[in-house]
Amino acid sequence: MKLFSSYSLGKISLNNRVVMAPMTRCRAVDNIPTDLMATYYAQRASAGLIITEGVAPSKNGLGYARIPGVYSSEQVEGWKKVTSAVHEEGGKIFMQLMHTGRVSHPLNMTSDARVLAPSAIALSGEMYTDAEGNQPYPVPEEMTIEDIKEAVQEFVMASKNAVESGMDGIELHAANGYLINQFLSPVTNQRTDEYGGSPENRNRFAIEVAKGVVEAIGGDKVGIRVSPYGVFNDLAPFEGIDEQYLAFVDALNELDLVYLHIVDHSAMGAPEVPKSIKEKLKSAFKNTFIASGGLDKEKAEAILEAEEGDLVAFGRPFISNPDLVDRFKENADIASPDFDTFYTPGEKGYTDYKVAVAQ
Repeated sequence: MKLFSSYSLGKISLNNRVVMAPMTRCRAVDNIPTDLMATYYAQRASAGLIITEGVAPSKNGLGYARIPGVYSSEQVEGWKKVTSAVHEEGGKIFMQLMHTGRVSHPLNMTSDARVLAPSAIALSGEMYTDAEGNQPYPVPEEMTIEDIKEAVQEFVMASKNAVESGMDGIELHAANGYLINQFLSPVTNQRTDEYGGSPENRNRFAIEVAKGVVEAIGGDKVGIRVSPYGVFNDLAPFEGIDEQYLAFVDALNELDLVYLHIVDHSAMGAPEVPKSIKEKLKSAFKNTFIASGGLDKEKAEAILEAEEGDLVAFGRPFISNPDLVDRFKENADIASPDFDTFYTPGEKGYTDYKVAVAQ
């Protein structure tokens, strides 16, 4: 099966085409990666490529409770334990850099951090905080040009720190309604300066971040995740979305990013991402294309055989099946995850899932 064949991703060789998708798990302590996190990722190192949970590139990007960052020396040291553990098991690992932007709350941040966004538009609903439970989302500060330039540099420094920690590369999280995606969408970006008002201007921040990171660590170490037609965190499709994303991909091609990773949450109840835009983006992007979205072994293999993706990403199955690749190989049963422990502290529902297939 193509699923189990090796694959060259930039300058690294993957043992198979199975990708562990990025998933927030909220197990960091004081926003620092722990030994428990190193165990969790090492357990899943049989994936061809692991993409970590979203990691804050700065204190302003710490939206959720107990998510890790990569902007301090303590955090870098914590990530070194993770990368060493994964590499010792023969795995490869990219770090997803996620600035949450307006998807945040001061109670989840340090006292000197700020909730920033392209425009001062609050997200509807509430966010969980360890300190005071669910709280309404605050109205974010509209970023100044200086704030934007600083955020670009935060991504650049975070990418350097990720490589210093031993990561094989980084993924820019430009999906799911977080900061980069907030700039891409007219729903959240209602600016009238050079960062808003037209598709070209809305693409500008994402391109500047990608360009800065590529210049810092090399395009062969930089992937990006996008979610056209996504509705998570109050986003919505908009007129001209296909054309905007195709122009965005053209710009990414000039930077020679190593992969493009497409989000499709239709399996979790979101509207289906049109197959046409997936085909257009894959055709337009010159390097590796990662497909995702409620896949099982058969669906993943069909995508690879039809050349609709070069790699295939799995999320929730990896939570409860640390040996997912081996289970696929042996046609073993796939265990269901405990939804109640997705974001809770400790090892329960994190590192205590059993391995079914003898190693």
